[in-house]
Amino acid sequence: MSVTLTNPKLSAKNALQFVVLLGVVSLFADVTYEGARSINGPFLAVLGASAVVVGVVGGLGELLGYGLRLVSGPLSERTRQFWFLTFAGYAIQMISVPALAYANTWGVAVALILSERIAKAVRTPARDVMLSHGAKQMGYGWGFGLHEAMDQIGALLGPLLVALVLVRRGNDYHKAFAVLLVPALVTLAVLAAARWRYPRPEEFDSTEHHIETGGGFSKFFWIYLAGAALVGAGFADFALVAYHFQRAGTVPAAWIPVFYSIAMGVSGAGSLLFGRIFDRRGISVLIPATILSALAAPLVFLGHFWLALAGAALWGLGVGAHESIIPAAVATMVPANRRATAYGLFTGTYGVFWFLGSAAIGILYERSINAVIAFSVAAELAAIPFLLVVRRKQLRPQRS
Repeated sequence: MSVTLTNPKLSAKNALQFVVLLGVVSLFADVTYEGARSINGPFLAVLGASAVVVGVVGGLGELLGYGLRLVSGPLSERTRQFWFLTFAGYAIQMISVPALAYANTWGVAVALILSERIAKAVRTPARDVMLSHGAKQMGYGWGFGLHEAMDQIGALLGPLLVALVLVRRGNDYHKAFAVLLVPALVTLAVLAAARWRYPRPEEFDSTEHHIETGGGFSKFFWIYLAGAALVGAGFADFALVAYHFQRAGTVPAAWIPVFYSIAMGVSGAGSLLFGRIFDRRGISVLIPATILSALAAPLVFLGHFWLALAGAALWGLGVGAHESIIPAAVATMVPANRRATAYGLFTGTYGVFWFLGSAAIGILYERSINAVIAFSVAAELAAIPFLLVVRRKQLRPQRS
């Protein structure tokens, strides 16, 4: 039976407002934890961690941040406690980051860094399911692209805030983490407002609901998953990139968070562009984006200031393209009642391969920069044949 929109809160205008509200949450959350991530590598180095530790921690963080969604996705689908899991995850994240101000050993810092990543795993599938309902009325690509762009505005501002603190406080990393308590508190306040205003976001989805039980996902879902996993394996975690900048002396310490900020700005702009194109052209938009992001590794690891900056921008472009298109594309491949599990499975696998790739890159870094570059480029380019196969399906999201 079709669902009739009788509640004034279920209009397309209100769906947009809901997407924007969650975007504001992500904006301030990203100011908090992306500001921290921009200096996690150098901070660990100052505390005495090695390149292998930094690489493994960066990869393990992504493994937990993505891999645990294999659990949190099905859990949210079974319990339908989307708001509760979203709140729990954000609360733990927003506590973990400012707490780094009190970390005086790299072991304590690692525990807090990983805690923040675990919290992200808890809340993301549940939040993305709610977001998909609002995005349905405006086009999945545009809805998720808009959210990702706002997310990346925060990821741009956070590192700039941290850079300002480092410049004014003489590279005092502990003070920089302490300042991030302010956006953390704003994040939780806006999230509470969104929950109060839109307690049942699933009602935004005005399409006919055909509940499908049993069965698996389509072969194109699995093919796309294989391609995305290779892309994840090829991404060098920015913590290791920042570690390289400091160790090689190619980028001054105060400029490292600025580079990350620029990467996030490019990522946000790319999310809007790629999201809009996805609604018109489908998965094919990821092919040129993947080719461009493959160029990031040689630029950041071999280039000096300006080439390294270009490489950081291409790195951000690739991350933004894939992170905005993944939830939009998956929403077109699975029924609405299976999205939480699909998001958990997809991003969980993506994170496992990000971890394996980051760990490999960290180990290779101690032996050969050229080996790091070869591994990164080869992994990302290997994803393109998988994307070409999915492209033949010509996925074009349908508006309600």
